[in-house]
Amino acid sequence: MAIENPATAQIPVAGGAASIGSTVRPGAPPSLGGRRRPLETLLQWLFAACALISVATTFGIIFVLLSESVPFFRAVPIVSFLTGREWTPLFKPPSFGVLPLICGTFLVAAGAAIFALPMGLLVAIYLSEYASPRARALLKPILEILAGVPTVVYGFFALLFITPLLQSLLERGTPLLRTLTRNPALAPNIEVFNALSASIAIAIMTLPLVSSLCEDALHVVPRSLREGAYALGATKMEVSTKVVVPAALSGIAASFILAVSRAVGETMIVAIAAGSTPQITLNPLQSVQTMTGYIVQIALGDVPHGSIGYQTLFAVATVLFFITVLMNIASIALVKRYRQKYD
Repeated sequence: MAIENPATAQIPVAGGAASIGSTVRPGAPPSLGGRRRPLETLLQWLFAACALISVATTFGIIFVLLSESVPFFRAVPIVSFLTGREWTPLFKPPSFGVLPLICGTFLVAAGAAIFALPMGLLVAIYLSEYASPRARALLKPILEILAGVPTVVYGFFALLFITPLLQSLLERGTPLLRTLTRNPALAPNIEVFNALSASIAIAIMTLPLVSSLCEDALHVVPRSLREGAYALGATKMEVSTKVVVPAALSGIAASFILAVSRAVGETMIVAIAAGSTPQITLNPLQSVQTMTGYIVQIALGDVPHGSIGYQTLFAVATVLFFITVLMNIASIALVKRYRQKYD
């Protein structure tokens, strides 16, 4: 009896026979005679068009920023723009040092990070490791409601509630500070427009973002790691802080950077609550001006189109754009470097 050569044997597949030696991918969908369904082809082109629109929009933003910023940098050296310590573009004589705006931006963002990042991580740990399904179902919608509040509402909340509350707390604490330090001149004064109120409002706004991203990172940690730690006698606190959090470190760090970049790019809260005083200071009780706050001021003002004052809007926006791009690149690099792979 003739034995068929296994290398040339035919096996039945959808649409015809194929040899064992041919390349048939495991789990590949049937070829249907080499033709795709019209709906599948249409959806493929639709998805590709959406991706191209996103890329084209990004390049369009870059083109607008650079086309409007180049005339400004022809008149103002970029070194003096980035290193100058005085920002008075609408005065005579004007000064175009963007450092006060950068300082104000990072002062507000750093304050928001101090409040939002630890609290967001703790909320994520509670929802992922401690909360019952009922408590989780109750708390998640509340956090989502915070994420849906318009930023202009947060701005007026900071101005009309947070600032008076801080003023009241400082007035009550001033006599105690004078007694402890024996300095009668010590009287911390918080201005109506200040960086601290804006930082607290931004922290409340970014808290859902941090907690949601951190919870997603904690949730994908395999259950086997938790069970192995419990088998060795670890407590729930030890499992959460010494096993789950280190295993999800890349996702947590990426969420932190994305939250900080969100705080850097916030506009309405800082425009309402932080003030419009461009100065280099580390005192959060003083009024500062951020890059986004200045953009709002120029966009709503009566600056002539094409003037040097109008072009500062795009120059500041370009600096802000590259700062956020660098933060996103750092986030991607962290994820790639410290990503944990599990079977």
